[in-house]
Amino acid sequence: MDLALTERHRALRDEVNGFISKHRGSAPRPGGGRKRPDRKALDWQALLLEHGYFARTIPREYGGFGAETDVIELAIIGDAFSRAGVSPGIHNQGISMLVPTLLEVGTEEQKRRWVGPTIRGEIIWCQGYSEPGSGSDLAAAKTSSTVEDGHFVVNGQKIWTSSAHYADMMFLLCRTEPDKAKHAGLSYLLLSMKTPGIEVRPLRTMTGRAEFNETFFTDVRVPVDQIVMGRGDGWQVANITLKYERMLLGDPNKLQQRLVAIRHMMEQPGPGGSRLMDCAEWRDRLLRLQAEVMAARHHNLRLLTVQAEGGDPGLGRFIVKYHGTMLAHRLSSLAVDVLGAAGLAYEPQGETAEDDDATTWHIDYMYDMGLIIGGGSSNIQKNIIGERGLGLPREPKATVPATAGRG
Repeated sequence: MDLALTERHRALRDEVNGFISKHRGSAPRPGGGRKRPDRKALDWQALLLEHGYFARTIPREYGGFGAETDVIELAIIGDAFSRAGVSPGIHNQGISMLVPTLLEVGTEEQKRRWVGPTIRGEIIWCQGYSEPGSGSDLAAAKTSSTVEDGHFVVNGQKIWTSSAHYADMMFLLCRTEPDKAKHAGLSYLLLSMKTPGIEVRPLRTMTGRAEFNETFFTDVRVPVDQIVMGRGDGWQVANITLKYERMLLGDPNKLQQRLVAIRHMMEQPGPGGSRLMDCAEWRDRLLRLQAEVMAARHHNLRLLTVQAEGGDPGLGRFIVKYHGTMLAHRLSSLAVDVLGAAGLAYEPQGETAEDDDATTWHIDYMYDMGLIIGGGSSNIQKNIIGERGLGLPREPKATVPATAGRG
Protein backbone atom coordinates (compact mmCIF):
# COMPACT_ATOMS: atom_id res chain seq x y z
CA MET A 1 0.00 0.00 0.00
CA ASP A 2 1.62 3.23 -1.21
CA LEU A 3 0.35 6.24 0.77
CA ALA A 4 2.48 8.80 -1.06
CA LEU A 5 0.43 11.63 -2.59
CA THR A 6 0.86 12.58 -6.23
CA GLU A 7 0.34 16.13 -7.49
CA ARG A 8 -3.18 15.13 -8.50
CA HIS A 9 -3.91 13.81 -5.02
CA ARG A 10 -2.54 16.94 -3.37
CA ALA A 11 -4.70 19.06 -5.68
CA LEU A 12 -7.76 17.03 -4.66
CA ARG A 13 -6.94 17.49 -0.98
CA ASP A 14 -6.71 21.26 -1.45
CA GLU A 15 -9.95 21.22 -3.43
CA VAL A 16 -11.84 19.31 -0.74
CA ASN A 17 -10.48 21.50 2.06
CA GLY A 18 -11.51 24.58 0.09
CA PHE A 19 -14.99 23.20 -0.41
CA ILE A 20 -15.33 22.50 3.32
CA SER A 21 -14.16 26.01 4.25
CA LYS A 22 -16.64 27.57 1.84
CA HIS A 23 -19.69 25.43 2.57
CA ARG A 24 -19.37 24.20 6.15
CA GLY A 25 -22.09 26.63 7.25
CA SER A 26 -24.55 24.71 5.05
CA ALA A 27 -23.70 21.33 6.56
CA PRO A 28 -25.98 19.55 9.04
CA ARG A 29 -24.61 18.37 12.36
CA PRO A 30 -22.24 15.41 12.04
CA GLY A 31 -23.58 12.06 13.15
CA GLY A 32 -27.31 11.58 13.04
CA GLY A 33 -28.47 8.60 11.05
CA ARG A 34 -31.12 7.70 13.64
CA LYS A 35 -33.75 10.03 12.19
CA ARG A 36 -35.17 10.61 8.74
CA PRO A 37 -33.00 13.17 6.90
CA ASP A 38 -34.44 16.68 6.98
CA ARG A 39 -34.31 19.25 4.19
CA LYS A 40 -30.91 20.54 5.27
CA ALA A 41 -29.42 17.05 5.19
CA LEU A 42 -30.92 16.35 1.74
CA ASP A 43 -29.61 19.64 0.31
CA TRP A 44 -26.14 18.88 1.71
CA GLN A 45 -26.31 15.40 0.21
CA ALA A 46 -27.14 16.88 -3.21
CA LEU A 47 -24.18 19.28 -2.95
CA LEU A 48 -21.78 16.47 -2.05
CA LEU A 49 -23.05 14.34 -4.94
CA GLU A 50 -22.63 17.22 -7.36
CA HIS A 51 -18.97 17.68 -6.40
CA GLY A 52 -18.15 13.97 -6.26
CA TYR A 53 -17.52 13.85 -2.51
CA PHE A 54 -20.27 11.26 -2.08
CA ALA A 55 -21.02 8.16 -4.22
CA ARG A 56 -17.84 9.09 -6.06
CA THR A 57 -17.32 5.74 -7.78
CA ILE A 58 -20.98 4.85 -8.42
CA PRO A 59 -21.67 5.02 -12.20
CA ARG A 60 -23.49 8.09 -13.48
CA GLU A 61 -26.27 6.00 -15.00
CA TYR A 62 -27.24 4.96 -11.48
CA GLY A 63 -27.04 8.48 -10.01
CA GLY A 64 -23.43 8.57 -8.82
CA PHE A 65 -20.48 10.77 -9.76
CA GLY A 66 -18.91 8.15 -12.02
CA ALA A 67 -15.23 8.53 -11.08
CA GLU A 68 -12.72 5.71 -11.39
CA THR A 69 -11.98 3.86 -8.16
CA ASP A 70 -8.90 5.33 -6.47
CA VAL A 71 -8.44 4.33 -2.84
CA ILE A 72 -6.20 7.32 -2.15
CA GLU A 73 -8.85 9.72 -3.44
CA LEU A 74 -11.50 8.09 -1.26
CA ALA A 75 -9.17 8.25 1.75
CA ILE A 76 -8.36 11.94 1.11
CA ILE A 77 -12.04 12.88 0.96
CA GLY A 78 -12.98 10.88 4.05
CA ASP A 79 -10.02 12.22 6.00
CA ALA A 80 -10.78 15.85 5.12
CA PHE A 81 -14.39 15.71 6.31
CA SER A 82 -13.59 13.78 9.50
CA ARG A 83 -10.71 16.08 10.48
CA ALA A 84 -12.88 19.15 9.90
CA GLY A 85 -15.73 17.71 11.94
CA VAL A 86 -18.10 18.24 9.00
CA SER A 87 -20.85 15.83 7.98
CA PRO A 88 -19.68 13.52 5.12
CA GLY A 89 -23.28 13.02 4.04
CA ILE A 90 -25.99 10.50 4.79
CA HIS A 91 -24.75 7.05 5.73
CA ASN A 92 -27.56 4.64 6.49
CA GLN A 93 -28.58 1.05 5.79
CA GLY A 94 -29.87 1.77 2.32
CA ILE A 95 -26.87 3.77 1.16
CA SER A 96 -24.09 1.88 2.90
CA MET A 97 -25.47 -1.67 2.78
CA LEU A 98 -28.16 -2.16 0.12
CA VAL A 99 -26.69 0.04 -2.64
CA PRO A 100 -23.33 -1.78 -2.82
CA THR A 101 -25.22 -5.10 -2.66
CA LEU A 102 -27.35 -4.14 -5.68
CA LEU A 103 -24.29 -2.87 -7.53
CA GLU A 104 -22.68 -6.26 -6.93
CA VAL A 105 -25.55 -8.69 -7.63
CA GLY A 106 -28.68 -6.70 -8.53
CA THR A 107 -30.30 -6.63 -11.95
CA GLU A 108 -29.89 -3.68 -14.28
CA GLU A 109 -33.50 -2.66 -13.61
CA GLN A 110 -32.99 -2.84 -9.83
CA LYS A 111 -29.87 -0.66 -10.02
CA ARG A 112 -31.58 1.98 -12.14
CA ARG A 113 -34.72 1.96 -10.02
CA TRP A 114 -33.27 2.04 -6.51
CA VAL A 115 -29.66 3.27 -6.39
CA GLY A 116 -30.20 6.92 -7.41
CA PRO A 117 -33.14 7.74 -5.09
CA THR A 118 -31.41 5.90 -2.24
CA ILE A 119 -28.07 7.74 -2.43
CA ARG A 120 -29.93 11.05 -2.70
CA GLY A 121 -31.67 10.24 0.59
CA GLU A 122 -35.13 10.23 -0.99
CA ILE A 123 -35.80 6.57 -0.14
CA ILE A 124 -34.99 5.26 3.35
CA TRP A 125 -34.50 1.52 3.84
CA CYS A 126 -34.62 -0.78 6.84
CA GLN A 127 -33.18 -4.27 7.21
CA GLY A 128 -35.40 -7.29 7.88
CA TYR A 129 -32.91 -9.85 9.22
CA SER A 130 -33.08 -10.62 12.96
CA GLU A 131 -35.96 -12.60 14.42
CA PRO A 132 -36.89 -13.65 17.96
CA GLY A 133 -34.77 -16.72 18.65
CA SER A 134 -32.51 -16.35 15.59
CA GLY A 135 -30.26 -13.37 16.16
CA SER A 136 -26.73 -14.72 15.73
CA ASP A 137 -28.00 -17.76 13.78
CA LEU A 138 -29.36 -15.72 10.89
CA ALA A 139 -29.92 -18.77 8.66
CA ALA A 140 -32.52 -20.03 11.16
CA ALA A 141 -34.96 -17.32 10.05
CA LYS A 142 -38.57 -18.57 10.10
CA THR A 143 -40.40 -15.68 8.40
CA SER A 144 -41.86 -17.50 5.40
CA SER A 145 -43.10 -16.72 1.94
CA THR A 146 -45.11 -18.64 -0.65
CA VAL A 147 -45.91 -17.63 -4.22
CA GLU A 148 -49.47 -16.84 -5.25
CA ASP A 149 -50.62 -15.04 -8.41
CA GLY A 150 -47.23 -13.52 -9.22
CA HIS A 151 -46.54 -12.39 -5.63
CA PHE A 152 -44.55 -13.62 -2.68
CA VAL A 153 -46.91 -13.76 0.29
CA VAL A 154 -44.92 -13.08 3.47
CA ASN A 155 -45.86 -14.07 7.02
CA GLY A 156 -43.75 -13.83 10.17
CA GLN A 157 -41.92 -11.41 12.44
CA LYS A 158 -38.66 -9.47 12.52
CA ILE A 159 -37.13 -7.71 15.53
CA TRP A 160 -34.54 -4.98 16.20
CA THR A 161 -35.54 -3.46 12.86
CA SER A 162 -33.71 -0.13 12.89
CA SER A 163 -35.57 2.76 11.19
CA ALA A 164 -38.67 0.67 10.37
CA HIS A 165 -40.90 3.33 11.93
CA TYR A 166 -39.94 5.87 9.25
CA ALA A 167 -38.47 3.75 6.43
CA ASP A 168 -40.01 3.64 2.96
CA MET A 169 -38.63 0.23 1.96
CA MET A 170 -37.18 -2.94 3.50
CA PHE A 171 -34.69 -5.53 2.28
CA LEU A 172 -36.04 -8.74 3.78
CA LEU A 173 -34.59 -12.19 4.35
CA CYS A 174 -37.31 -14.86 4.39
CA ARG A 175 -37.76 -18.60 3.86
CA THR A 176 -39.18 -19.48 0.44
CA GLU A 177 -37.85 -23.05 0.10
CA PRO A 178 -38.95 -24.85 3.28
CA ASP A 179 -37.88 -28.28 1.99
CA LYS A 180 -34.24 -27.27 1.54
CA ALA A 181 -31.44 -26.99 4.12
CA LYS A 182 -31.74 -23.81 6.16
CA HIS A 183 -28.93 -21.95 4.35
CA ALA A 184 -30.34 -22.93 0.94
CA GLY A 185 -33.97 -22.09 1.63
CA LEU A 186 -33.80 -18.30 2.01
CA SER A 187 -34.60 -15.48 -0.40
CA TYR A 188 -33.86 -11.73 -0.34
CA LEU A 189 -36.84 -9.49 -1.16
CA LEU A 190 -37.33 -5.73 -1.60
CA LEU A 191 -40.68 -4.46 -0.36
CA SER A 192 -42.50 -1.23 0.40
CA MET A 193 -43.23 -0.52 4.06
CA LYS A 194 -46.63 0.80 2.95
CA THR A 195 -47.69 -2.68 1.79
CA PRO A 196 -50.89 -3.83 3.54
CA GLY A 197 -50.26 -6.37 6.28
CA ILE A 198 -47.12 -4.76 7.77
CA GLU A 199 -47.31 -3.66 11.41
CA VAL A 200 -44.43 -1.80 13.09
CA ARG A 201 -44.19 -1.65 16.89
CA PRO A 202 -41.45 0.63 18.26
CA LEU A 203 -39.10 -0.71 20.95
CA ARG A 204 -37.95 1.96 23.41
CA THR A 205 -34.32 1.51 24.51
CA MET A 206 -32.27 2.87 27.40
CA THR A 207 -31.72 6.08 25.40
CA GLY A 208 -35.41 6.80 26.01
CA ARG A 209 -36.04 6.68 22.29
CA ALA A 210 -37.50 4.06 19.97
CA GLU A 211 -34.76 3.50 17.41
CA PHE A 212 -35.54 -0.22 17.01
CA ASN A 213 -38.81 -1.93 16.18
CA GLU A 214 -40.67 -5.19 15.98
CA THR A 215 -42.11 -5.74 12.50
CA PHE A 216 -44.97 -8.15 11.81
CA PHE A 217 -46.01 -9.51 8.39
CA THR A 218 -49.50 -10.87 7.75
CA ASP A 219 -50.11 -11.99 4.16
CA VAL A 220 -47.86 -9.22 2.82
CA ARG A 221 -47.80 -9.41 -0.99
CA VAL A 222 -44.53 -8.63 -2.79
CA PRO A 223 -44.21 -8.79 -6.61
CA VAL A 224 -42.02 -11.73 -7.62
CA ASP A 225 -39.64 -9.46 -9.58
CA GLN A 226 -38.64 -7.73 -6.34
CA ILE A 227 -36.23 -10.51 -5.45
CA VAL A 228 -32.44 -10.04 -5.54
CA MET A 229 -30.78 -12.90 -7.45
CA GLY A 230 -33.15 -15.88 -7.23
CA ARG A 231 -35.16 -18.10 -4.95
CA GLY A 232 -32.89 -19.83 -2.47
CA ASP A 233 -30.05 -17.34 -3.07
CA GLY A 234 -30.92 -15.24 -0.03
CA TRP A 235 -28.08 -16.51 2.14
CA GLN A 236 -25.51 -15.46 -0.47
CA VAL A 237 -27.08 -12.02 -0.91
CA ALA A 238 -27.49 -11.53 2.85
CA ASN A 239 -23.79 -12.18 3.42
CA ILE A 240 -22.86 -9.67 0.72
CA THR A 241 -24.95 -7.10 2.62
CA LEU A 242 -23.38 -8.13 5.93
CA LYS A 243 -19.85 -7.45 4.69
CA TYR A 244 -20.88 -3.85 3.96
CA GLU A 245 -22.71 -3.59 7.29
CA ARG A 246 -19.51 -4.46 9.14
CA MET A 247 -17.69 -1.64 7.35
CA LEU A 248 -20.52 0.80 8.20
CA LEU A 249 -20.59 -0.08 11.91
CA GLY A 250 -16.81 0.29 12.30
CA ASP A 251 -16.33 3.30 10.00
CA PRO A 252 -12.87 4.72 10.89
CA ASN A 253 -13.73 8.20 9.59
CA LYS A 254 -16.58 8.40 12.09
CA LEU A 255 -14.15 7.34 14.82
CA GLN A 256 -11.72 10.08 13.83
CA GLN A 257 -14.51 12.65 13.77
CA ARG A 258 -15.36 11.72 17.36
CA LEU A 259 -11.71 11.94 18.36
CA VAL A 260 -11.43 15.45 16.87
CA ALA A 261 -14.56 16.58 18.75
CA ILE A 262 -13.28 15.21 22.07
CA ARG A 263 -9.88 16.83 21.60
CA HIS A 264 -11.61 20.16 20.95
CA MET A 265 -13.60 19.81 24.20
CA MET A 266 -10.44 19.01 26.13
CA GLU A 267 -8.69 22.11 24.77
CA GLN A 268 -11.38 24.48 26.08
CA PRO A 269 -10.72 26.29 29.38
CA GLY A 270 -12.53 24.73 32.31
CA PRO A 271 -13.29 26.09 35.79
CA GLY A 272 -10.35 28.18 36.94
CA GLY A 273 -9.05 28.53 33.38
CA SER A 274 -7.29 25.14 33.23
CA ARG A 275 -7.75 22.70 30.37
CA LEU A 276 -8.37 18.98 30.64
CA MET A 277 -5.67 18.58 28.00
CA ASP A 278 -3.15 19.85 30.56
CA CYS A 279 -3.93 16.94 32.90
CA ALA A 280 -1.53 14.06 32.20
CA GLU A 281 -4.10 11.39 33.10
CA TRP A 282 -6.75 12.73 30.70
CA ARG A 283 -4.19 13.39 27.98
CA ASP A 284 -2.87 9.84 28.27
CA ARG A 285 -6.37 8.44 27.90
CA LEU A 286 -6.92 10.53 24.78
CA LEU A 287 -3.59 9.52 23.27
CA ARG A 288 -4.30 5.83 23.76
CA LEU A 289 -7.59 6.22 21.90
CA GLN A 290 -5.89 8.29 19.21
CA ALA A 291 -3.46 5.42 18.58
CA GLU A 292 -6.37 3.00 18.18
CA VAL A 293 -8.14 5.34 15.77
CA MET A 294 -4.97 5.62 13.69
CA ALA A 295 -4.69 1.82 13.61
CA ALA A 296 -8.32 1.54 12.50
CA ARG A 297 -7.79 4.06 9.70
CA HIS A 298 -4.68 2.32 8.38
CA HIS A 299 -6.42 -1.05 8.52
CA ASN A 300 -9.25 0.45 6.47
CA LEU A 301 -6.76 1.70 3.87
CA ARG A 302 -5.37 -1.80 3.64
CA LEU A 303 -8.84 -3.21 2.97
CA LEU A 304 -9.57 -0.52 0.36
CA THR A 305 -6.32 -1.39 -1.40
CA VAL A 306 -7.23 -5.09 -1.53
CA GLN A 307 -10.65 -4.20 -2.99
CA ALA A 308 -9.13 -1.84 -5.59
CA GLU A 309 -6.82 -4.64 -6.71
CA GLY A 310 -9.79 -6.95 -7.22
CA GLY A 311 -9.27 -8.99 -4.05
CA ASP A 312 -11.60 -9.83 -1.18
CA PRO A 313 -10.63 -8.41 2.25
CA GLY A 314 -12.39 -11.38 3.83
CA LEU A 315 -11.91 -11.57 7.59
CA GLY A 316 -10.48 -8.05 7.64
CA ARG A 317 -14.07 -6.80 7.68
CA PHE A 318 -14.82 -8.73 10.87
CA ILE A 319 -11.91 -6.90 12.53
CA VAL A 320 -13.42 -3.56 11.42
CA LYS A 321 -16.77 -4.35 13.02
CA TYR A 322 -15.35 -5.85 16.21
CA HIS A 323 -12.69 -3.20 16.86
CA GLY A 324 -14.72 -0.26 15.53
CA THR A 325 -17.80 -0.74 17.70
CA MET A 326 -15.74 -1.38 20.84
CA LEU A 327 -13.60 1.70 20.14
CA ALA A 328 -16.65 3.87 19.41
CA HIS A 329 -18.02 3.07 22.86
CA ARG A 330 -14.71 3.91 24.54
CA LEU A 331 -14.63 7.25 22.69
CA SER A 332 -18.15 8.19 23.72
CA SER A 333 -17.34 7.10 27.27
CA LEU A 334 -14.42 9.52 27.35
CA ALA A 335 -16.62 12.27 25.93
CA VAL A 336 -19.24 11.81 28.67
CA ASP A 337 -16.47 11.98 31.29
CA VAL A 338 -15.00 15.10 29.67
CA LEU A 339 -18.38 16.82 29.88
CA GLY A 340 -18.03 16.83 33.66
CA ALA A 341 -21.21 17.85 35.45
CA ALA A 342 -23.12 17.84 32.14
CA GLY A 343 -22.08 14.22 31.75
CA LEU A 344 -23.95 13.25 34.90
CA ALA A 345 -27.40 14.31 33.71
CA TYR A 346 -29.45 13.01 30.81
CA GLU A 347 -33.14 13.39 30.15
CA PRO A 348 -34.68 11.90 26.99
CA GLN A 349 -36.31 14.54 24.82
CA GLY A 350 -38.18 12.35 22.34
CA GLU A 351 -37.39 11.10 18.85
CA THR A 352 -37.86 14.41 17.02
CA ALA A 353 -36.09 16.74 19.49
CA GLU A 354 -32.95 18.62 18.49
CA ASP A 355 -30.00 17.35 20.50
CA ASP A 356 -27.36 19.51 22.15
CA ASP A 357 -23.75 18.32 22.42
CA ALA A 358 -24.21 16.65 25.80
CA THR A 359 -27.36 14.82 24.71
CA THR A 360 -25.67 13.59 21.53
CA TRP A 361 -22.76 12.12 23.47
CA HIS A 362 -25.10 10.47 25.99
CA ILE A 363 -27.12 8.86 23.20
CA ASP A 364 -23.96 7.69 21.44
CA TYR A 365 -22.66 6.20 24.71
CA MET A 366 -25.81 4.15 25.25
CA TYR A 367 -26.52 3.37 21.59
CA ASP A 368 -22.93 2.17 21.03
CA MET A 369 -23.42 -0.57 23.60
CA GLY A 370 -26.18 -1.92 21.38
CA LEU A 371 -23.98 -1.80 18.29
CA ILE A 372 -21.43 -4.02 20.05
CA ILE A 373 -24.17 -6.65 19.83
CA GLY A 374 -25.92 -5.60 16.60
CA GLY A 375 -24.61 -6.73 13.23
CA GLY A 376 -23.04 -9.80 14.85
CA SER A 377 -22.01 -9.55 18.50
CA SER A 378 -18.37 -9.04 19.47
CA ASN A 379 -18.20 -12.59 20.85
CA ILE A 380 -19.41 -13.97 17.52
CA GLN A 381 -16.91 -11.79 15.63
CA LYS A 382 -14.06 -13.04 17.83
CA ASN A 383 -15.09 -16.65 17.24
CA ILE A 384 -15.10 -16.14 13.47
CA ILE A 385 -11.76 -14.34 13.48
CA GLY A 386 -10.20 -17.00 15.72
CA GLU A 387 -11.61 -20.05 13.96
CA ARG A 388 -11.47 -18.94 10.31
CA GLY A 389 -8.56 -16.55 10.49
CA LEU A 390 -6.22 -18.02 13.11
CA GLY A 391 -7.16 -21.67 12.73
CA LEU A 392 -8.17 -22.09 16.36
CA PRO A 393 -10.41 -25.05 17.35
CA ARG A 394 -14.12 -24.45 16.95
CA GLU A 395 -15.99 -23.46 20.08
CA PRO A 396 -17.68 -26.57 21.51
CA LYS A 397 -21.44 -26.72 21.21
CA ALA A 398 -23.46 -26.65 24.41
CA THR A 399 -24.95 -30.03 25.24
CA VAL A 400 -28.35 -30.48 26.83
CA PRO A 401 -28.59 -33.30 29.42
CA ALA A 402 -30.95 -36.10 28.44
CA THR A 403 -33.03 -35.44 31.56
CA ALA A 404 -33.45 -31.72 30.82
CA GLY A 405 -37.06 -30.58 30.91
CA ARG A 406 -38.40 -33.64 32.72
CA GLY A 407 -40.52 -33.18 35.80
